[in-house]
This record gives sequence, structure tokens and C-alpha cells, in this order.
Amino acid sequence: MFIAIVGCGFVADYYMKTLRLHAELKVIGVTDRDFQRAQRFASYYGTHHYPTLENALDDSRVEMILNLTNPGSHYDVSLACLRKGKHVYSEKPLAMQFHESMELVELARQMGVHLSAAPCSILNESAQTFWKAVREEQIGTPRLVYAQFDDGLIHKMPYQKWRSESGTPWPYKDEFEVGATVEHAGYPVSWLVAFFGPVRKVHAFAKTLIPEKVPGVPLAGNAPDFSVACLEFQSGMLARLTCGVIAPRDHSITVFGDKGVMWVKDSSNDRSPIYIRRYFNFRRRLLTLWRESYPMVGKRNPQAHYRGAQKRNFASGIAEFNAAIQERRLPRLSPDYCLHINEIVLAIHNAREFGGSVTLSTSCENMKPMPYALLAR
Repeated sequence: MFIAIVGCGFVADYYMKTLRLHAELKVIGVTDRDFQRAQRFASYYGTHHYPTLENALDDSRVEMILNLTNPGSHYDVSLACLRKGKHVYSEKPLAMQFHESMELVELARQMGVHLSAAPCSILNESAQTFWKAVREEQIGTPRLVYAQFDDGLIHKMPYQKWRSESGTPWPYKDEFEVGATVEHAGYPVSWLVAFFGPVRKVHAFAKTLIPEKVPGVPLAGNAPDFSVACLEFQSGMLARLTCGVIAPRDHSITVFGDKGVMWVKDSSNDRSPIYIRRYFNFRRRLLTLWRESYPMVGKRNPQAHYRGAQKRNFASGIAEFNAAIQERRLPRLSPDYCLHINEIVLAIHNAREFGGSVTLSTSCENMKPMPYALLAR
């Protein structure tokens, strides 16, 4: 699969590092609206530089576009690529407006090409291990989930010194303008939809607690830096999700079942261990037994080593996307799945304006586990 990358910003380095783990994926060129940034990126990784997006789309060798632009540009770039008959894998979200996401999904169907989007962490070892334990009913019937994706006071961290491996600064202005919910809620939400099926209704609250995060730098709107939501699943499952950049870093997911509790400490780490505590009766009390680890699946899957704290295989979604194209099937991160995640996240993000409860208009089929995480027969 010959790929062109559009957008050579901070996250592009993570993709380049992990794409190299998959011999079947070949980046043949990159482009960016910042000409010098694209040149520097192309030189660093030894690939071709397309002066413009149009140049990349006119290259008949390019089969797939990897859209790594800033979120506000996702819709326009993906639209142009789909119209040219290219497969598109986009960074999250599909679009900042839900009607635009729906348009992209419909256009891909009309053009007979594939569309998918990050996040892809549900395909990796920790998520697949967690899901396997849920299917085995290790804690009985699951009833409730507590999920967090808090990142601490980022605006007080030395973020202006953060640089990618190829030298691109962290895009703090974009990050603060887009907001913590759109940037991060998709990670836990994508796990929960895979585990428990589609969501029926979202009850959410969102607020901007710190409007001025960058002194002297005006932001285009004050996106929520804290949100909390209750998700009602069609299956009857219920989840509470908090997301923000105020509370200390916490990326944990905890599932409460009839027979115990199961949790992962860091859902942003592809190999974060899964732990279980089982209930038992002692005299008049219901207590939990000692913590036990659940065996990790997929230990031999390829791993990337980044500069910094990232511990994700950003390319696993693209590899699965490519496999689906070659096998003439829908990818696990299908258009309907990505659209459903997008609608959930935007419903939470927009709660500051609309508040209350939102009944979702989308749904999706249940995802199939990765082959390495199937239950033993």
C-alpha cells in the first residue's frame, strides 16, 4: 500500500516511527501547508516532498492518504482526497462538525473507497486483553464502567519546549482551541463501544475552567477543559467518563461486575497490565480478594520506541485498514464505527452549549476481536 502523508506536524513523527514496523506499508511522499516544515520532515525521514496537496493527489501511485492535519482541516483535506478516489485514514476526529463527518462517510461509499480514523488503540494488546477478559466473564456480568482521561495542568507544563523527533513544536494553540474532549475522549470511548456495543444516549456536562491558558496569546474560542458524561449503551451497560486538563493524569478504565472488579491503569499504553479483584463474603461484608494479573495477549506484536512518553503503535489502525482493503472487507475501525465515536465525542464536547441529554442518531455493528485475542475453543 503506497501512502502519502498530509500534515507533517508533531504527531506525524509517531506515525512514521510505527509505519516502519509494517513492511506492507510504504510512505512515498509527504506534504504540508507549511512548505519548510514538510521539506524538513521529508529530509529527516528520507522520503519525497510534494509541494502541494494537489501534487500528492495527482500522483497515480498514491493509493492511501494519511490525513494528519490539525482537526479544523480534517474535513476539507479528507473531502479532497475522497473526491480523487483515494482511501483515507484520518487522525481523530473525522471532522469537527457531525454533519461533515456524515458527508465524508457517504462520499466514501459513493466513490467506492475506504475511510477510517484514529484512535486505533482498541486494536492493541492492552485493549484486546481487557476485552478478552470481559468476554470470558472474569468478573461475571459487567454492570458499570468508570473511565478517565485526565492529563493534568498542561498549560503549566513546559509545553513550549516540547519538540517531535524531526523538530516540530507541540501545537499548543491548536490543542487548547480544540479542547480536551475532542482531543482525548475518543480513546476510552473507542474501547467501550468495542467492548459493549453502540451507545444509545449521552448525558453530558462540559465547562471551560481556565479560559486564559496561554498569556498574551488569544485563543479562537474557549473549548471545554473539563467534561463529564454518562453513556447509556443499547446493551444496557452504563459508563461514566471524565476528561480534562485540570485533574492529575489518570487514564484508567475500571469495569464493575457481579463477581469482581477489573481495571487497566493506563489505556494510553499499549501494554498496560490488566488487573482483577474478585468478590468474596466475609462475615457480614462483601470484600475483594488480592489483586491478580490477567495474562497479556499479543506479546510478540511489533513495538515502536519513541523519544518521550508515548507507548502506542499509531500505525496498527493503518495496518488493519490496509488488510481490510486487501481482503475486501470492512476494517474493524469501520466508517460507521468511526462516525459513531465522532457523534459521541461531539455530543460531550458540545454539552457546554446545549447541555442535557442527547439521543444518538448513529449506531454500528459489533467489532470483531483481533485474531491474536480470540477465545480458546
